[in-house]
Amino acid sequence: MHTVWKGAISFGLVHVPVKMFTATEDKDIRFRSIHKACGTPISHKRTCPHCDQEVAIDEIAKGFEYEKGKFVLFSEEEIEALKPESARVIQILDFVNLEEIDPIYYEKTYFLSPDLAGGGAYGLLMEAIRQTGKIGIAKISIRSKSSLAAIRVIDNCLCLETMHYPDEVRSLTEVPNLPQAVSVNDKELQVAKLLIDQLTETFNPEKYTDDYRIAMLQAIEQKIAGEGIDVVAAPQENRANVIDLMSALQASLEAAKIPTDPGTPAKKGAKRKTTKKASGNVS
Repeated sequence: MHTVWKGAISFGLVHVPVKMFTATEDKDIRFRSIHKACGTPISHKRTCPHCDQEVAIDEIAKGFEYEKGKFVLFSEEEIEALKPESARVIQILDFVNLEEIDPIYYEKTYFLSPDLAGGGAYGLLMEAIRQTGKIGIAKISIRSKSSLAAIRVIDNCLCLETMHYPDEVRSLTEVPNLPQAVSVNDKELQVAKLLIDQLTETFNPEKYTDDYRIAMLQAIEQKIAGEGIDVVAAPQENRANVIDLMSALQASLEAAKIPTDPGTPAKKGAKRKTTKKASGNVS
């Protein structure tokens, strides 16, 4: 793993030297723009439309558009000087309960490992968090961005989740067409709750796969092998042709092979049938 940040966790007077690694990887399939006539990748040059010329890296500054077409400029040195002195410290501000944090605040996940002789302090913090069941809320600066962060334990590893600040989360008042008051049919609600109960299982991330990426990788392999496939359609789920909400609910219950009468108890231990999907790795 590549180290993306190196510093220390600080809580109270305890200093825990750590290295940080990205916990997730982007497996999106990316395409380059190719000139069809000769097969050469298209280059994207930095050009100035006003001067009608290519611009060198050392001639480029960072600019913030404060009005339409008007910018205030910053050099890399000015931006660096504005970074807080604690840029190499993960300062834990508070400890909170995990259930108090809405998932909307979470952004990106990182693994933290002990650095140099910090194994003892690292183990102490990890075990203290584990046994108290708390989550550390901290501040961290990564590259040019300052973030809130949540520090928790996964197995024998401290994990850091960068978080959005409250003013980065849009208000629900901006969402159009939200109902002012919720009014539902009692029978439909009972059937919906029964359906949710029957479809409830222990979360197992291994059962979920990116079907579109798998199909795209298969198409790529087929093209490499000389099989001419020009258009690939992503797999689509079969949908029942239902007329209204109750019909949809009852069709779902029938597909799950459970009683449709809310007053009839489901068989104990009944579970819906699942089809084992292909794994995400395609050779």
